[in-house]
Amino acid sequence: MKKVSFLIGISAIVFTLFAFNTTGGKLVSSKTHIKFFSHTSVEDIQANNYASVSTIDQATGDVVFSVPMQSFEFEKALMQKHFNQEGFLDTKQFPKAKLKGKITNLSEIDFSKDGSYNAIIEGELTIKGKTNAIKEKGTVTVKGNVISTASTFSIVLADYGVAFEKGKPSTNIAKTVEITVHAEYKPE
Repeated sequence: MKKVSFLIGISAIVFTLFAFNTTGGKLVSSKTHIKFFSHTSVEDIQANNYASVSTIDQATGDVVFSVPMQSFEFEKALMQKHFNQEGFLDTKQFPKAKLKGKITNLSEIDFSKDGSYNAIIEGELTIKGKTNAIKEKGTVTVKGNVISTASTFSIVLADYGVAFEKGKPSTNIAKTVEITVHAEYKPE
């Protein structure tokens, strides 16, 4: 009977260690910051979004970002109105942007060891119902129990069905905009 109790006790300890081990599990971020930046000679336009969510599967390298488009906040209310309207991003019809990809150099990232690791993400970015393949660089930083990611990359608006041939938007909004992403993750 003592052997059975001992085996049950050891099994419970081993199970507990595996259940709470973050290595190899899914990480979730509700602390994200996505910044949209456009520079032209006429004006700079910047918007911030703190409502996005993301997951990283440490075992497979799968990465997903879901971005509620109406959550971008602009300095001027008119900029926000134009961003959301039908002629630009039509956020009523296309309420979310999504990045679905994979860290292709996962073997070079140790989620259990403090450090800063270069990451390469390949996948698909969907904005306004248009999906394009992407391959971008970023950084995964591990510090204590906090895992964070950061990346800055550019997208061509016309690739996502946003193009202006004439009028004020064609001079005020850059054809290529910069996207900056920062997220902090915790185990699911």
